[in-house]
Amino acid sequence: MGLIAFLKTQFVVHLLIGFVFVVSGLIINFIQLCTLVLWPINKQFYRRVNCRLAYSLWSQLVMLLEWWSGTECTLFSDEATVNTFGKEHVIIILNHNFEIDFLCGWTMTERFGVLGSSKVLAKRELLYVPLIGWTWYFLEIVFCKRKWEEDRDTVIEGLKRLADYPEYMWFLLYCEGTRFTETKHRISMEVAESKGLPKLKYHLLPRTKGFTTAVQCLRGTVSAVYDVTLNFRGNKNPSLLGILYGKKYEADMCVRRFPLEDIPQDEKEAANWLHKLYQEKDALQEMYNQEGIFPGQQFKPRRRPWTLLNFLFWATVLLSPLFTFGFGVFASGSPLLILAFLGFVGAASFGVRRLIGVTEIEKGSSYGNQEFKKKK
Repeated sequence: MGLIAFLKTQFVVHLLIGFVFVVSGLIINFIQLCTLVLWPINKQFYRRVNCRLAYSLWSQLVMLLEWWSGTECTLFSDEATVNTFGKEHVIIILNHNFEIDFLCGWTMTERFGVLGSSKVLAKRELLYVPLIGWTWYFLEIVFCKRKWEEDRDTVIEGLKRLADYPEYMWFLLYCEGTRFTETKHRISMEVAESKGLPKLKYHLLPRTKGFTTAVQCLRGTVSAVYDVTLNFRGNKNPSLLGILYGKKYEADMCVRRFPLEDIPQDEKEAANWLHKLYQEKDALQEMYNQEGIFPGQQFKPRRRPWTLLNFLFWATVLLSPLFTFGFGVFASGSPLLILAFLGFVGAASFGVRRLIGVTEIEKGSSYGNQEFKKKK
């Protein structure tokens, strides 16, 4: 094991990375709070500033995937589709099977210059998570409780607000509503059977309300829907902790572009279109499992240096005073100061672990589990 590989496995190194991410995130959140004064003066300027502030935070996670773990992301698509990336507003549909599927998506948005302006329909609980939810709030992310009767007006209002967004945005939808587990899949297929819908082998039954509403509200702004089916070579099931330990994965992403005008305007017909799309996604997963490859040309967009340079900037700004302060604490010989410093380190470690826990599958939505209890 080389020195760099050894360092990637050390807790103290992980703690320093987490410290940089957390503290820089709090600084960025504070700056975002200050930018609120720009909204009534120049809304579009406010949005552009916050896109770049968000990029400065999210790109640190992308750096871990691209530069720290060296994970490779390969696109399977066609040249015409790839040539549109980063040049239009789009809705992204991504399967929700892995802890780091969002990170692979962010990697693609970064390589095509839309990381800072990327959007998502997110569960409301994330709004209260430091760094993640707070940054999203300033980015005008649409939050929902996933109870359509309560969400309808909020979601419609949030989507319509994005109609004049000045930067090209990729709006991510996890139409399955939650991450795939065997229990949730079994329940989902029982629902499919009760509704007379075709069963899926590798996906949950898609929830159509969010998709049809997004298409209706963003029609005229969004040019296309990108369907993305993600898998990892070697049947790997990567985690954010694995990335932090420097484990390298190979992600394959099949991307298909559907012009928005090809999607029916009628809500029921659009819902049927989405169900058909998920049948096709299931067939793509079956092909991948059998052949180890998706159809289409292979593209490997080059990683850009900005994520690494951004992290090195924050590490230089934040770690230098930390080391100076820590050295001064231990040099003082004061037991009280030393204990306080160690307590701070312990709290930072706990906070980083909690943030990582947000991505873990077992910490995901209770959707499906609640339905299971009802059936019992």
